[in-house]
Parts: sequence; structure tokens; C-alpha cells
Amino acid sequence: MKSADDSKQHKTIPIVPEPSGSADEAMVSLYAASKKIYPRSVEGIFTYWRWIFVALTQLVFYGLPWLEWGTRQAVLFDLASRRFYIFGLVLYPQDFIYLTGLLVISALALFLFTAVAGRLWCGFACPQTVYSEIFLWIEHKIEGDRSARIRLDDADFSIEKLVKKVYKHIIWIFLSIWTGFTFVGYFTPIRELVMEFFLTQMSAWELFWVFFYAFATYGNAGFMREQVCKYMCPYARFQSAMFDNDTLIVTYDTERGEPRGARSKSADVAALNLGSCVDCTLCVQVCPTGIDIRDGLQYECIGCGACADVCDTVMDKLGYPKGLVRYSTQNAMDNKWTPSQMWQRLMRPRVQIYTMILVAVTVGLFVSISMRSPFKVDVVRDRSSLSRITEYGTLENVYRLQIMNASEVEQIYRLGVKGLPELKITTETQISVAPAQARWVVLSADIPYGSAQAGSHKIEFEVEALGIGHAVLEKSVFIVPR
Repeated sequence: MKSADDSKQHKTIPIVPEPSGSADEAMVSLYAASKKIYPRSVEGIFTYWRWIFVALTQLVFYGLPWLEWGTRQAVLFDLASRRFYIFGLVLYPQDFIYLTGLLVISALALFLFTAVAGRLWCGFACPQTVYSEIFLWIEHKIEGDRSARIRLDDADFSIEKLVKKVYKHIIWIFLSIWTGFTFVGYFTPIRELVMEFFLTQMSAWELFWVFFYAFATYGNAGFMREQVCKYMCPYARFQSAMFDNDTLIVTYDTERGEPRGARSKSADVAALNLGSCVDCTLCVQVCPTGIDIRDGLQYECIGCGACADVCDTVMDKLGYPKGLVRYSTQNAMDNKWTPSQMWQRLMRPRVQIYTMILVAVTVGLFVSISMRSPFKVDVVRDRSSLSRITEYGTLENVYRLQIMNASEVEQIYRLGVKGLPELKITTETQISVAPAQARWVVLSADIPYGSAQAGSHKIEFEVEALGIGHAVLEKSVFIVPR
């Protein structure tokens, strides 16, 4: 297995002579200029699955904001009203613990998936990979395959070159803006956003985020591409901490492939003392990050399997067995494991521990959500109005009570209070709250004057949802002045 540090030996450090000064002096550049990568088109089983994931992820991303749930958008993160709608679930800022649980589950899932399958997420479902694939497909359809794109970029200015470049960038920009528009549609109801767009009434923040996300998509997928994976994504840097010799990676069978060399289809490989690798470099040409998988595992490898697809194509043409480049593990390659032994690696302690913790946290989160109260109550004493004696000879305290209806239907709540003898609410005791809304209520609680000693007394407000029979108790205090 080749570490990330080992790959550094393949990078050259250009030494540029200084134009003036001593002949012994030289200016050393610590940064090599990056060359544009022109990935070659490839067909195969992994390419087929990669496009399936492209279709699935984009169907979810572009289609989900248009899906309705009752009378509202099914998935909407309404920051203005501080509510998150996820199908039938309504979350408030007080439900931040569920977001924390979701982040913990995502982290554990990343650890588990990486330990078992390596960087398949990067190669098949990561947004950077998905949009790079889409932008490359558009580029391929307009400018041609790898060799045609290289010739076009190297050619002098011409009308044909201008038309192709402009046409390509127009489609890129349109797709990027639509992507940014869809992204904002998760935070502003997308149907309202469409009407605001046609009426030119979009807010400044909505316009900013549409073009910000569009610019990020256009720049990352159209220009930076592999630079994001190699230099900006932290996953490539700490993957070595999650990999072991049983992690699935794209591997080159050195024992079978070496020594490499060109030959005809009818050549006697044994007589020429050659391995199966014909040194066609197609595995390098199809790589979206421009690495040579035959040099071993490198941190730039995103596990897309393009090199395995193109190598299998070459092996088919030569009549050799497939699998010179394939998904495997370091231990499987070294010990020539059978398929059953490959499955047994899933039972190693690291995988079992990750699985048990992930299942426990996931079950705990869903149980907590299922047992979640359908409404929330918050009680605050009205500090602007202290205890006072009413005209009826009772001692009154004033409270402000907030009820948040977390359900999708209107609810009627009955209010009660207990904790002191003859303590009662003298204002309205039944209120209604609209679906997924919050309502503040000012209420008064009275006791007969002289029925309690001076000081602070603990009391409880009971709020009961009449339709579902669920009740919530909220603590407060009743002040009796001296």
C-alpha cells in the first residue's frame, strides 16, 4: 500500500535560474504548476453505476423542493420562522439535539463505510464528483473526446473554437444558476421563489445565495475539479487514519502485470518475459485526478473505478483475464484471498464496533423522535408586573406562556396550575394554536390573600392537548410579597 507521503516523490520541484546575479545562485520554486487534466471517456460496470448515482442524487436534489406534503413544501428549512419541515416532522430551534444526533450518525457512518469500502462515496456520490461528471459530459458532447479537447485548446483562435467554448460555458452557467436556485429553494418555498423571480422581487439575500452557490458549482465542477479533491477536501488528508489493510481500494495486481510492455495480440507473453500490463497508459488517461494507479495507493485516488473499467476493456481485446486493476484489499492481494475470505473481513473488530455504535445512536435518535412531545411549553413570569392585590381581595401573579404546536393540525389546549392551596387561573383556560405555529398567552394566577406565607413558592402549569390527551408540566414560581 502506498501512503500519501510516498506519492510526493513523483512530484518534481522546478529549479528556475535567476536571470541576474551570481551564476551559482538559483531560485527554487516550491510549487509545481498544475497541468489541466483531460479525462478520457470510458465505459464499463463502474461507469454505469457511477451514472446511476449521478441520476439518483440529482433527482433527489432537484426534485425534492417541488414535492408537497399537505399544503406545504415537503422539505423546507424556514429560517425566517425558525422551523424545519421534513415531511411530517416539524423541528424548532429547541430541537437542535436532533441535528447533533444526525451529525454524529453521519460521522459514524463515514468511519464505518470508509473502513469497509474505502472512498466509494468520493467516487460515486460526492457532489464534487457528480457535478464534475455532468460538466465533463457536457464538455465531451460539445468539444469531443480527450484528444479532440486537447487539440482544440492547443489550436489558435478560430470561430469554431469560440463557438464551442461559448456554447459550453453558456450551458455550464445555466446549469450552475439552476443549481443555486434549487439550493435556495430549500430555504424559501420554491414556488414562491419562482414567482418572485418572474416578478423581479427576489430579496438581496436570495439573489446573493443563488449566485454564490452557482459560482461555487461553476468554478468547482468546471475548472477546479480534481484540485478540490486533492487540495481542498480534508477527507483525502485523514483517510490514512481510517484505512487499514482490509479496506477496499482500487488496486493494481503487480505480480500479474509486471514487467509491463507493449506487444501484439498474438505475441508469446512467456517468451517475451512480460506481464499482462501492455503499458497503454489508458488507466492514467481516464483518471479524473490524473494519477497512475500502477504506482500503488495514493491519497489523490477517489475510488471511482474508471481505471478498472478501461483496463478490463484492454484485457478483453487481448484475450487476457479481467481484474488486472480491480477493487480489492491489500491483504487480499498479498494472500490471494477467495471471495468468501473477502466477506469475512467484514467481521473484524473495527467494523463491528463502528456498526454497534452506529446502530445504537440511530435507534436512540429515532426512538427519541417518535416519543417527542407534539407541543412545547415555556413559562416566563411577567417581570414588569409584580404581585398585586386585586379588587376581589386575591393575590395575583402574571405570567407569559408560550405554546409551540409541533403538529400539522390546529390544536386546542387546556391550561391549569397547581402547587398552592386554592391556586387558580383567572384568565382564559382554553386556547387554540394553528398548525406548526407558536402563540404567546398572558395569564393570571390568583390565591386568596393571606393563604400562603411570604416568599417564593414553586408551582406547576399543566398544559393539555385536548385532541390527543397529551399533557406537559412546566415549573415556575408564585411570589407572595412580605
